[in-house]
Order: sequence, then structure tokens, then C-alpha cells
Amino acid sequence: MSLITIQSLSKKFGSHTVLDGVSLEIKEGQIFGLIGKNGAGKTTLMKIILGLLPADSGQVTVAGEVVRFGDTPTNRHIGYLPDVPAFYLYMTAFEYLCLCGEMAGLSKSERIVYAEKYLALVGLEKNKKRIGGFSRGMKQRLGIAQALIHQPKILICDEPTSALDPIGRKEMLAILQKIKNHTTVIFSTHILNDAQQICDEIALLHEGDFKLTGQVSEIMHAYEKSVLEVKFHSEQHAIIFKKHFPATTQNHLTFLCSADDLDVLQQDILQIILDNHLSIQSITKQQSTLDDVFLEVTSS
Repeated sequence: MSLITIQSLSKKFGSHTVLDGVSLEIKEGQIFGLIGKNGAGKTTLMKIILGLLPADSGQVTVAGEVVRFGDTPTNRHIGYLPDVPAFYLYMTAFEYLCLCGEMAGLSKSERIVYAEKYLALVGLEKNKKRIGGFSRGMKQRLGIAQALIHQPKILICDEPTSALDPIGRKEMLAILQKIKNHTTVIFSTHILNDAQQICDEIALLHEGDFKLTGQVSEIMHAYEKSVLEVKFHSEQHAIIFKKHFPATTQNHLTFLCSADDLDVLQQDILQIILDNHLSIQSITKQQSTLDDVFLEVTSS
């Protein structure tokens, strides 16, 4: 089932086209990655989905309802984590979530139950400090809990890992993976390794259009390259290998070898090694990354 449908959506700021007639469907029960470099239009698209920004043309529907700028009943289906969430710093996390629950129309008992539930989900259930003493990572985790307090069908996260250290990023990605079992997640990021780790599907936004959409596994398979890295112990053996095989030199002992067929490539390399009695350190298949795919798609 499609929770969000985007049809022929366009948006300009002056003469600059940010979205140029884009269309997209986001299905239920997944982490959907909205990827692209900074300034690609990811935040603009999310604000249109939230009814916070008018589109020039086109339409967005959320759970079958049309989104209208300034009139946003569809937002009852959505939880939103901005890139820099703001809080009442004098409150504890529990007090803040209870306040958010009250604003969302929850009963007193529901506020308590949901506040405890989502604080536990994000690992803040035992933290009694005021929010003003929280680290950036703790604030991001509290922002997730706040966005979920009203039990939305969709969670939209705008660059939730961009300002975090490696440990904070790892924790945030783990939390988002837990959430997808209950709530569909839209994960906007320019950190492509994060998207490759946790997203089921992605859409790559570049120069106003989606240059690539689909399941991450299928995209990575389609752009997989047949490249082997061959390392030698001896520079003399490396020179002999170079004479027999047109490889790209990484350094005087390491080569990158490519061909259309990986099996044939491997057989050719091994045959040269056997025929010339060469001693190797390793032969390793080079895995393509989403960064590689991005560079290939956006440079073509």
C-alpha cells in the first residue's frame, strides 16, 4: 500500500527550479531514503508533504488524502523530526513528551504510557536530567520520541545523523531500524553510507528530478562492478603481473583489475599467477557503494 503519492510536483524559487515535475510513491512498512547532496531539494519536498510550503503545480496525497498548504489535517498521520529540533530546555524528557502528548489530544493515562514507551525505544527511559544538559545525540533521540508520541503512520526525519559523531550515528540508525516495524520512515540524508545500511528503497534527487529510484538491493546489483584488487608481496612479481595484465595501478604492489564477467576475470588472473609462479598477498572483490552509484548517475 502506498502511504504517500507524489504526482508531477514542481517548485521554483525565483528562476531556480528545485523540483521539476517529480513523481514518486512511498509504500508502507519500510525505511525510504530520500538522498541527494545538500541543496538538492530534499527539505523543500518534505515541507510540501507537510503542507508547510506550497507547490507550484502537482499534488501530494498522504494516506489517500490530498495535502493542502496551510490546511494540514493529513499531518495527524505524520511525525516530523527536523534537522535541528527545538525543546523546552528546563523540562525533563518525560515532562516534555507528556506536554507533547497533551497537545496531540492524548488522555493523561495515554501520555504517560506513550512517553514511557518511546523514551525506552530511544534509550532515554532512565535519564532524569533537564533537556538543557542533553548532548546533540540525546536531543536527536528525544526528537524521535516526540515525533512518535501521537502514533503516526509516517515518520519523516530530515538529516537526523548529519551532526552526530560515529557512535551517535550508529545509535540513531539502530533506532530507525526498530521503528520501521511500527511506522514507515522517510529518511532524508546526504550521507549515502547511512542510507545504504538501513534503507529498503531510495530516491536520488538531483537537479530537480529523481535520477534513480527503487530497492537498494536491486540498485546495488544493477550497478555492481566486476573489479578485483590484487596485492603482491614482491615488487618483482608485481612488475611481471603488470606486463601480462592491463590493470590499473593503485601502488607498486597493488592493482585493480576489471572486466565484464567476474568469473572470467578471476580465471585469467589466476592463470597468469600460475603460469609465472607469482606469489600474491590477496585477491579481493571490490564492492560498489551507494557513493559510487551516486557519482556514476549524477555525472552521466
